[in-house]
Amino acid sequence: MIEESLLAAADSGAFLGDDLLPWLLLAFGAAMVVGNVAAIFRPPAARPGDLDEHREPPPLGRSMALIALGAIAAIWALASLIKR
Repeated sequence: MIEESLLAAADSGAFLGDDLLPWLLLAFGAAMVVGNVAAIFRPPAARPGDLDEHREPPPLGRSMALIALGAIAAIWALASLIKR
């Protein structure tokens, strides 16, 4: 009886079903890539109350490492979604 209810709950059509983790990994990986690329090419502007008129851009080495990590995660997730 309990096993039947567990099987019914697993096949209940939950949000994105069995593909939830690959979709989340794709979203986070792509967000890491886009966010770091945007930070490199367009660093944040100074706020009105800041003493310094120009903010420092993010460290290039760290940004490149995070872009690579995000790209690997997004490609892996995309491959997992296509494989199914």
